Amino acid sequence: MSRPLRIEYPGAWYHVMNRGRRGENVFSGKQDFEIFITLLKEAAELWDVQVSAYCLMSNHYHILLQTPQGNLSRFMRHLNGVYTQRYNRLHGYDGQLFRGRYKSILVEEDSYLLELVRYIHHNPLRAGMVDDLNQYPWSSHPGYLSADKNWDWLYKDFVLSMLSDKKEAKKAYKQFMAMEDSQEIQEIFEKKKWPSILGGEGFIAWVKENFFASKKHRQVPESLQLAPERARIIKEVCRNYGVSEEELLIAKRGKKNEPRNVAIYLCRQLRNDTLINLGEAFGMTGYSPAGSAIDRVNKNLLKDEKLQIRLNQIIKAISSQN
Repeated sequence: MSRPLRIEYPGAWYHVMNRGRRGENVFSGKQDFEIFITLLKEAAELWDVQVSAYCLMSNHYHILLQTPQGNLSRFMRHLNGVYTQRYNRLHGYDGQLFRGRYKSILVEEDSYLLELVRYIHHNPLRAGMVDDLNQYPWSSHPGYLSADKNWDWLYKDFVLSMLSDKKEAKKAYKQFMAMEDSQEIQEIFEKKKWPSILGGEGFIAWVKENFFASKKHRQVPESLQLAPERARIIKEVCRNYGVSEEELLIAKRGKKNEPRNVAIYLCRQLRNDTLINLGEAFGMTGYSPAGSAIDRVNKNLLKDEKLQIRLNQIIKAISSQN
């Protein structure tokens, strides 16, 4: 079974969601909602996690949180596991409650946080459960408007500071919540497959540079979202060998073209490109020539130390600029 991509580091922000197996309810009544919220507070304190927004629906939940310790997996394992135990004990059930692995999106610390807070709090409105957000008790929306110290555990001041200064923050929050969700956010969550990362080009490039090498795994298909672009690989191979892209892309029968073979090899290794795709990208007929180019590089790597060093240099350059 494939595993979802999990990128964890201190200070990372995430939008997290999980739902009941086969779409079944995970909250059957008031007591279940209360148990989960109490557990969420306990787990946030135990694992030093900062929860900025949440919304509990009958068959799923959404949470926006930050992990100062870079420990999302441990926190979520505790939250889902302990809640399942408490739910089953209360209702006399046994076995799995949630569908399986939770969904998480790594989020850049920018305006996307605000958009996600609004999206999360708007869930009951979009579902037609209430006409006014103040009527729905199972989200963190009331905490943004309340001065009650019982809400001090909610990491809301940071979000409010993005809207206005302390005096005008609540007013700005009300105005912001009165707006519709952005089209971009709606389109993201309407898709069956969510992105693993949400942020600007600079943030995505930083994630790729720092995490692709450690996260690349066949059982984590989403790790390929961090892979370098094919054009980036070709450009770096050309730079390292001192050849033009035209020279690299043109196949010459009977002539050795190591840069071309290396580019094909790296596209296969770093991007997991299929042989058919490689054939098309490098102007080959069918997939066999691409496979032959990869085989030649593999054989040469066993006996050519200089080639090994060159490949390491190219990969390092691609990773640092990806």
